[in-house]
Amino acid sequence: MEKARTVGVGMDYSSTSKAALRWAAENLIGGGDRIILIQVQPPNADHTRKQLFEGTGSPLVPLAEFREINFSKQYGLTYDPEVLDILDTVSRTKGAGVAVKVYWGDPREKLIDAVEDLKLDSLVMGSRGLGAIKRVLLGSVSNYVVTNAPCPVTVVKGSKP
Repeated sequence: MEKARTVGVGMDYSSTSKAALRWAAENLIGGGDRIILIQVQPPNADHTRKQLFEGTGSPLVPLAEFREINFSKQYGLTYDPEVLDILDTVSRTKGAGVAVKVYWGDPREKLIDAVEDLKLDSLVMGSRGLGAIKRVLLGSVSNYVVTNAPCPVTVVKGSKP
């Protein structure tokens, strides 16, 4: 019997991060595994929970609490029924545990922090598909995380328009 895994999924509510969540749910998560949705809010975000948890990130929030619209408002997150549906489905059909964690800061650094803090066995994230010039100027979160994460990272590319 395989050891249950803890898989993180980076979520910014873009189409590619939703594709990454869908891919992880369909291809990576098995019975007994745990999936943690990792959301990184900008450092300048001003929400009540940030004051409490800015240094360490939020506590792990169970799916039942994440479903509540109030939770999204308290953390300044997007309430997204599509994401909730994917999480509900993987919990119900595969028996996976589901939790959410919110960080504040640079997504590159905070995703690496999440891998270490949560002892992730794997991280799945979407790729924005920046062109070469934008990637040089802005930096690529996925390139940084693939290079620096101490666990396997799967980058799910978006579809071509």
